[in-house]
Amino acid sequence: MTSLFAANPGTPQDIDGRAAWIRMVASLLLATLGGAGMWSMVVVLPAVQSEFAVERGVASLAYTAIMVGFGAGNYLFGRAIDRFGAARPVAFAALLLGAGFILGSYSTGLWQLIVIQGLLIGIGSAASFGPLLADISHWFARRRGIAVTAVACGNYIGGMLWPLVMQPMMAAGGWRLSYLLIGIICVVAMLPLAAMLRRAPPHLDTGAVNAPEAGLSSAGISPRMLLGLLAFAGIACCVAMSMPQVHIVAYCVDLGFGVARGSEMLSVMAGAGIVSRLVSGMLADRIGGVKTLLIGSTGQMLALFLYLPFDGLVSLYVVSLIFGLSQGGIVPMYALVVREYMPAREAGSRVGIVIMATIGGMALGGWLSGEIYDWTGSYQAAFINGIAWNLANMVIIGSILWRSRPRLHAKMAS
Repeated sequence: MTSLFAANPGTPQDIDGRAAWIRMVASLLLATLGGAGMWSMVVVLPAVQSEFAVERGVASLAYTAIMVGFGAGNYLFGRAIDRFGAARPVAFAALLLGAGFILGSYSTGLWQLIVIQGLLIGIGSAASFGPLLADISHWFARRRGIAVTAVACGNYIGGMLWPLVMQPMMAAGGWRLSYLLIGIICVVAMLPLAAMLRRAPPHLDTGAVNAPEAGLSSAGISPRMLLGLLAFAGIACCVAMSMPQVHIVAYCVDLGFGVARGSEMLSVMAGAGIVSRLVSGMLADRIGGVKTLLIGSTGQMLALFLYLPFDGLVSLYVVSLIFGLSQGGIVPMYALVVREYMPAREAGSRVGIVIMATIGGMALGGWLSGEIYDWTGSYQAAFINGIAWNLANMVIIGSILWRSRPRLHAKMAS
């Protein structure tokens, strides 16, 4: 079993080669399967609330626990991938995820389920996002952007597929049967895919791309300062991003359009997000991750502005489409920026820190928007709050781009 997941060195010819593309497909499938950890609770939340006879806010703590575990797991498994390669950490994560769903199906109380969601499902699902983005970035040079964003699409694809897969399970045996079957599916499907990642990157920290500290230092940014700026930028952009994503359904209910219309707008955002991620990846391969991140953040802020004057049904569909096309590529860009500006040997842990910050931003923004609504009785102020956070993100990313110009100019001159 151990030898099945032991790391074997790749060759320089594997970079951008057939082995890299096969690895990308395996990672995309892992990200899609692992997405069950984030999306399943959304589907079963009403049933869990009903069975345990609690208020919606209390039942929602199970989802909060997943997000906390997911954020921490991105860092923990990122560090593990830096040290052991991808196969063993991802296989261990699959076992955690599967065990979480199976044990969760036998929960006798809500707090027991909440603990399982955070420690097993949340942490286990984390390996299917940031750590996989960091890993696949080692295998591509010319097409790194499209490879990273394609793997990141697995999260959105999971959000589209898992609710559909769970419907017949829920109809047949409720949320407990759904959790039991999902746990079995994750273990059976993810372990063979994890074994496909056992080859280690053929080289690390060779060349200018993998050892950029000197260039950044001359531009006035140390790697530690850059990591801090990226983490705060991740919080800021995701506080803004969370406003429509978390509250669009409630916003539609307030406007009299109903839950179904709001859910459809959420699906529009997710579908547009897939397109956004792929296009952002192709663009990043041409102009770099920082510029692409700034373009996405600017588009997201403009979309948030459009929510202020337009509150008709058709216009909200259009604005939600624009929002999805703007924001979908933002989070994967942080992984590309880390790879462009920081040592490759630390990619997993540093990508994990930034992704953990973005998850924290989503959690903070979702809560803060609700609080602002309670204070003001309207979502208008919450949208304005999101715009302010988005502007802070743009200032940070713009400053990173400006400070790194000497490095970029020197690289072009060489």
